[in-house]
Amino acid sequence: MQNSAQKPEQDQSRKETPSGTSAAPQDIVAADIGGTHARFAIARVENGTVTSLEDPFILRVADHDTLQDAWHAFGRQAGRPLPAHVAIALACPIQSEVLIMANNPWIVVPADLPRDLNIEPPLFLNDFEAVAHAIASLDITCLPHLCGPDRPLPADGTIVAIGPGTGLGTASIIRRGSQTLVCGAEGGHTGFSPFNDFEDRLLHRLRSVHGRVSAERIISGPGIIPLCAQLAQDTGEAWRDLGDKQLWTLALEGHDRLTREAMSLFCQALGGFAGDMALAHCATGVVVAGGLGKRLMDILPTSGFADRFIAKGRFEEMMRKIPVRMIHYPEPGLFGAASALARKLAHTS
Repeated sequence: MQNSAQKPEQDQSRKETPSGTSAAPQDIVAADIGGTHARFAIARVENGTVTSLEDPFILRVADHDTLQDAWHAFGRQAGRPLPAHVAIALACPIQSEVLIMANNPWIVVPADLPRDLNIEPPLFLNDFEAVAHAIASLDITCLPHLCGPDRPLPADGTIVAIGPGTGLGTASIIRRGSQTLVCGAEGGHTGFSPFNDFEDRLLHRLRSVHGRVSAERIISGPGIIPLCAQLAQDTGEAWRDLGDKQLWTLALEGHDRLTREAMSLFCQALGGFAGDMALAHCATGVVVAGGLGKRLMDILPTSGFADRFIAKGRFEEMMRKIPVRMIHYPEPGLFGAASALARKLAHTS
């Protein structure tokens, strides 16, 4: 079954190859490898755009020893020969001959994959770089308003993409006239900056365990564990030794006071981090994505996110002018990876 790709913000349906003739449609594979799940899908591309994206095949990373094992499981599920052109988004920097992910035990050697998988040399990109490619292409209807001015993302300037999930991803979209450049980043591994007394205590708790404390330690799925533990210590409540998935379920159900308060503090910390990233990049737009961003879509607009986003001292008025949106699309990582490869194929054909 195929899903039609969403209409791009700017009409790219008439793009042509450098020779001036339209390129024939072709199938490609998009893969989005995160800390917990690996997603694969076959996409159809034509003239530099994604025209359809099939339903994804999703598997747990922990159930497979290598990317190659997961690929072969996908091939068996597909029941047909897989396309030779592949885009692979990975939750790590794409800067070496051996790719090691922070929240995933797989080790990927790009030079081995063409031989092991019988494919062309893949296009590799950071997982949030792929999400940023999706943001750059999707229609405004897929990017609902979160806070700030309710207007489209700017046609000129820098847009920062941020997403909490198993980790904390960041990327940027730089628009200059008709040119768009997408850059992956590792902003989630910058140091956590506390805003108030509670976050000071939280930082002290985490520093005693980890030494250096990155923003990802708090602003990610597992971050709800230390948030709840610190709240329990502050209030004298009994601490329940639950995993982050159980705690998020309780928080989103809204009946448990401690986890509900932890979720509120999480939204505030996310807003502060988003504002810091926007300030660091002199951004003219921000988009919140990620697995947790999606789950919190109905909560973030009425949380403390917006107040913490703009709380940047002398730059508060500038922060108020930045449109902040969310992404509402089933598989932005897969769509973005496919979009990046579609453009590459169009330019090289």
